[in-house]
Amino acid sequence: MSTAARTAPPLQWSLVVPVKVLARAKTRMSAAAGPHRPDLALAVAADTVAAALRCPRVRDVIVVTDDPLPAARLAALGARVVPDEPDAGLNPALVHGAGRGREVSPGTGTGALSADLPALRPDELARVLDAAAQAPEAFVPDAAGIGTTLYTARPGVTFSPAFGRDSRAAHRARGARELLLPDIDSIRRDVDTPSDLQVALSLGVGPRTAEVAARLRTVAPG
Repeated sequence: MSTAARTAPPLQWSLVVPVKVLARAKTRMSAAAGPHRPDLALAVAADTVAAALRCPRVRDVIVVTDDPLPAARLAALGARVVPDEPDAGLNPALVHGAGRGREVSPGTGTGALSADLPALRPDELARVLDAAAQAPEAFVPDAAGIGTTLYTARPGVTFSPAFGRDSRAAHRARGARELLLPDIDSIRRDVDTPSDLQVALSLGVGPRTAEVAARLRTVAPG
């Protein structure tokens, strides 16, 4: 390996984060969160975006949303916000956001990151992105081993996410490299249910999620 290759700076990334309209978000938290459900959804997304923006490997976070409230809050954190112009489901929305990311930051890798990672640690994300830079496409499975929390494509590689039912199997079938690094719990722990939130709280969530969670009557498994 040449000296230049050994000293090349780490690959930088644009991450696309899809954020649902709050009225439709976190429906599996309805019983536990009650009237605080939209607040919880926004808090989780904001803590995810804030942590991603603190990661030294992340140049841009592109939020795709049609809800003006998270659009304003996440833009204030430093994210670039684009509307879901395709309006054709999650994967087309991610591709749309990735296109915008490649326009504003050419030469970066492109990733799709779940908006449901309130315990996300910037250092863990950096290690994962460095590993992802070694493969044309890569992904991180969720803690349940069924879904996906992060999908990546190197510069020049077609960005082709396969989120949805059994996305872990779908990404593996497409040839993306599965990244199962040690000590990346914060990236794999997405929050959809009260039990997910309880585990995330034990890992240590961001301040916005912690504040809303304190208002909930219960975050016990359910």
